[in-house]
Amino acid sequence: MNGLKGLVMVAIGLLGTTVNFASAADIEKGKQKALICGSCHGKDGVGIAENIPNLAGQKETYLALQLLAFRDGFRKNMQMTPMAKGLTDEDIQNIAAFYASLPAKK
Repeated sequence: MNGLKGLVMVAIGLLGTTVNFASAADIEKGKQKALICGSCHGKDGVGIAENIPNLAGQKETYLALQLLAFRDGFRKNMQMTPMAKGLTDEDIQNIAAFYASLPAKK
């Protein structure tokens, strides 16, 4: 399966569970799990440098899809791939819910 086709398959699978993300996610657990993310993405979800994405206020499904793609090898990045490798589906739901709950940078 090529990268794009695999990513599309992950997205389709994720779309079927989007409704469950909101009810199943634990923002407080996501906040705790995301502590390590803060070293680059900032404790408030705002990247510490211009080349680091802001996560605060992003759509929960988008964030979860990106983490899944990094974890499952459909998207590769020297920093993010190893960080996402050990995340469970529940971790991803919780982290995505946490960052989605933060106010976006103005």
